[in-house]
Amino acid sequence: MKFRLAVMILLAGLWVIPTMVQAQDVQTGDVEVVSGGQAYQSYLAAPGDGGPYPGIILIHSFRGLEPGYRTMVDQLAAEGFVVLAVGWQTFEQSPTDDTVQQLVQDSITFLGGRDDVDAERLGLTGFCAGGRYTMLYLPQFDTLKAGVAWYGFPYNGDPAPAAFVDDLAAPMLVIHGTDDQPSPIADIYRYATDLHAAGAEFELKVYSGEPHGFMLANGELREDDIARDAFREMADFFKRKLA
Repeated sequence: MKFRLAVMILLAGLWVIPTMVQAQDVQTGDVEVVSGGQAYQSYLAAPGDGGPYPGIILIHSFRGLEPGYRTMVDQLAAEGFVVLAVGWQTFEQSPTDDTVQQLVQDSITFLGGRDDVDAERLGLTGFCAGGRYTMLYLPQFDTLKAGVAWYGFPYNGDPAPAAFVDDLAAPMLVIHGTDDQPSPIADIYRYATDLHAAGAEFELKVYSGEPHGFMLANGELREDDIARDAFREMADFFKRKLA
């Protein structure tokens, strides 16, 4: 069985709109991902030249594609990834799981069709509802080679993500806070136990005292030690697993 538990206690259709701009060797811009006959308003950042690079699909929280996620996408691109933050709430606040699953599939196709992306090195990450989607879809897409689930909901929905632990072949990093009220840490420890029993490859990072959605504050990416450490955990995990 492949298993590492790292708990740290810390105090305290498919086309791109031609609006790309250069910023610190990273190309950024708004894009549209066509899925189900609809164009989902999304955001893309990529290293300025070279490649092919690993690709990452980012699924934002239930609160939308806030500015902090765009900042995070830019920072991941500066680490050597082509990152697509897909706007899954473009047409409705709570689309069905089937709708989001198709959108993830079309986002995989979107990234795989780019010359600067290595289609054999694709990852998935998500926050809050996006964390649940990461837990839910990573086991269902063989094309996804790694995932990072932030404060997700392993036992919510029908089916719940925990129902797919036996199908999880790609490594997953789970990041959570002990003071998460919507998604209690006890559920994450239970999920980790289920993953371990299934022989899944996963890592768990827990931050003491952190609430649900702790990476963003007022819609912006936090810049304190905890947020920087958590971002580093994600970036390094993808570098190891998508190498």
